[in-house]
Amino acid sequence: MRRATCRRCAIACVVVAFAVWAASSCAQELPDMTPVPEADSKPAGPPPNAIVEQPRPFGYVIGDILTQRILLQLDGHEFEPAALPRAERVGVWLERRKLKIESSDDGRRWLVANYQVINAPQMLTLVSVPAWELRPKTGGTPLRIGEWPISVSALTPHSPFGKGGLAELRPDHPAPIIETEPMRRRIAICTGALAITLTFWLAWFLWREWRAASTRPFARALREMRRLEESAPHAWHALHRAFDATAGQAVQAATLSDLFRQAPHLLPLRGKIEQFFVQSGERFFGAGLPAQPLSVRKLCSELRRLEKRHER
Repeated sequence: MRRATCRRCAIACVVVAFAVWAASSCAQELPDMTPVPEADSKPAGPPPNAIVEQPRPFGYVIGDILTQRILLQLDGHEFEPAALPRAERVGVWLERRKLKIESSDDGRRWLVANYQVINAPQMLTLVSVPAWELRPKTGGTPLRIGEWPISVSALTPHSPFGKGGLAELRPDHPAPIIETEPMRRRIAICTGALAITLTFWLAWFLWREWRAASTRPFARALREMRRLEESAPHAWHALHRAFDATAGQAVQAATLSDLFRQAPHLLPLRGKIEQFFVQSGERFFGAGLPAQPLSVRKLCSELRRLEKRHER
């Protein structure tokens, strides 16, 4: 019995010792779990000191214009800016327009800055009108305008509804169908008229050439010479008849001046024409052809060229 009691006392002592050790462990100081704020990477600048009438902060879409009005006063004194910022893009979303100064009914001067939304988000987005400042003309403390947040949304959601024909954006109405049959008909008429005109021009040109070759003196003579030997008397007679028809009278060596008076376009070949009449007189009324006679066919061809040039 005494031995059992001693065993129980020993067990009780062990339990008490374990409880004391556990209590001391729990009583140790736990580490501080309070989050420590991170240091701001961008040091805070001087606070704004301008009195500004800010635009409404919501309800803007692409193309809208918002207006800031800045009172040109600092510490109760009139503020005269050195130079106004130029109109330019200020960030991804906004573009600043030309600034202007207005006076209110109470005589105070306000600087009006208009901004236009130039970009469209896919969903409602927070945009900030950036902070900026005005330098005074005389030096000193600038007029600082603080940042102002606004919300910009899309004109319409990318997919307003995901069912049926409402899943994608569509045009207001289909593109009109252009009737092409009248255009085809006009093209065919114009093409036919052009072809007929060109045909008539070609026919007139060929008829003129045929008529000239049939009726002009040197053209007839040249056509006759093509069937004759160049030294044949008929070839020389054909050229004589061409000179007679051109002058309107019988032409001889003594009357060549009448020929050139009637046909001055033949003057460039005067020397060869006079030589022809000299050799023709020797052939038909003298000792015959010289050792190197004139080529009547070549002379007639050159006369035909002058005749054709005169026709034009």
